[in-house]
Parts: sequence; C-alpha cells; structure tokens
Amino acid sequence: MPDLSRYARQLRELADALDAQSEQTEQSLTPHPDTLKVIDGRHTTRGQINYAVPDALQLQRRIRRYHADHAVQHGDIVAIALDAFLRAKGYPPTLKPHPTDAL
Repeated sequence: MPDLSRYARQLRELADALDAQSEQTEQSLTPHPDTLKVIDGRHTTRGQINYAVPDALQLQRRIRRYHADHAVQHGDIVAIALDAFLRAKGYPPTLKPHPTDAL
C-alpha cells in the first residue's frame, strides 16, 4: 500500500491556509480614515441610495438597532459598510478635496 501521508499533510496545510484567508478580522471592518473624514465633514454632500435587499437579512432592523446602540446615523452605517466592502474588492473611491479644505 502506498504511503499517502505526504499528500495528507499537504492537504492539511492547504486547508489551514484557506481557513486563514477566510477568517474575518475586526481590522477588515475598520472604516478607512478617508471614509471617516468624508462622513465627518460638514461640507459633505449626500445622495440617496435605494436598492431592494432581501427581507430575510433584516438589514433595516439591524441598522436601526446599531444606530440605537452606537448613535451612528443610518446613512453613515451603510456608507461605511459599502465602502469597506468595495475597497476590499479593489474599488476604492477617487476622493477629491473639498475647496474649503485647501484653504
């Protein structure tokens, strides 16, 4: 019978590497400093974003609860979450400084 222990070890190493890649860390959910600057800016213009999302995810209820617990505005919660997701996928924004910031 052939010795397959080498292959089993390689498979375990591969599985460990995949687990390490997929582990969600608190750091990946930390808002980018540029995002916080935009959200906190008093000259930030805001636009409406409307998308149909699955009711089963209870996103509206969860956003309301997070707002109640942390006093973060609903739109800021959505902006931070979408920005973190899109940055992680390789789609960072092209931020332009506000004219009053240059003074």
